[in-house]
Amino acid sequence: MILMNDFRREPDALRSAMLAAVERVMNSGWYVLGEEGERFERRWAGMCGVRHGVGVGNGMQAIEIALLALNIGPGDEVITTPMTAFATVLAILRTGATPVLADIDPQTALLSLASADRCLSSRTRAVVLVHLYGQLAAMDAWTDWCAGRNLSLVEDCAHAHLATWRGRAAGCFGHVGAFSFYPTKNLGALGDAGMLVTDDGALAKRACSLRNYGKSMLGRHAELGLNSRLDEMQAAILMERIGVLEHATAARRAIAMTYRDAIRNPLVALPSPPCENAAHVHHLFVINCEARDALQAHLHRHGIQTLIHYPIPVHHQKPCRNLLRDPGGLLAAERHAHTCLSLPCHPYLDSAEVAAVVDAVNSFVP
Repeated sequence: MILMNDFRREPDALRSAMLAAVERVMNSGWYVLGEEGERFERRWAGMCGVRHGVGVGNGMQAIEIALLALNIGPGDEVITTPMTAFATVLAILRTGATPVLADIDPQTALLSLASADRCLSSRTRAVVLVHLYGQLAAMDAWTDWCAGRNLSLVEDCAHAHLATWRGRAAGCFGHVGAFSFYPTKNLGALGDAGMLVTDDGALAKRACSLRNYGKSMLGRHAELGLNSRLDEMQAAILMERIGVLEHATAARRAIAMTYRDAIRNPLVALPSPPCENAAHVHHLFVINCEARDALQAHLHRHGIQTLIHYPIPVHHQKPCRNLLRDPGGLLAAERHAHTCLSLPCHPYLDSAEVAAVVDAVNSFVP
């Protein structure tokens, strides 16, 4: 079976380096909020082009803490997309703020600026902009739009490690960027992990307090916070995994280019090519097909695993059916959810497997 992810294929040298990192942490006797975490925070913030990184427990809590550090909560509205992992909207809800769902651009599946504009109200305080599938687009327009309306811009970078727009990395455009290092991400830990990155020193300081129960100094708690700390073991492992990230990203891009050049089935719509200003990192390679379920079954019969990201848009999830949304509807998101299918695009696929995926997609007839 050609898998969506296959961690068993990772290089032996990387495995040995991670084991050595684990042993280093064990020998240190310090397991939470120590030097390993600080080292990784500095390294990842620097790779994102900002001054501060705050390691947290997972990507959802990175968004939640970012919003709390921006003083967003009950009575405030936050615009985001229905075409995202549920965690994006759950993070907003956990702050007490109200998510408002805008539609997507049907060409990219990214949040539509025109739809977001229709969602504005006197209570709008922020936008959570999801860099879906590993792509950035129109960042100049988004930063100008938010600045002109006095809105905080929070980047959900869970798919976008090393993705760039005009040479600048995901996470550096807004007030804060939120990363997940869940194992399947382009940069993944061996468990849950996350980080928020920012150029704002005061915001970073408050985020450090919020992740640790709201503690301001030993024994003193200035506010109600969370227990959301990136542990030393995962930080040390991530430092080793950074070493293969650029190579893995290049491999993903090569696979995506092959798919784009070689898939020729008229029943399958390929994703829009990245614009000249953007460097896509292809966390996912997502096609669209009206006969999506039949195509998925066909690929499975050919020994190819696929997944659907995401089959049920947020506003059709039971706890979110009454959320505020674009008054014009969310038709593009609903159509995308009905037709999207993710093909294997992990960096350890070999050329024969990529060719097998292409042949299977091209041979599909409903």
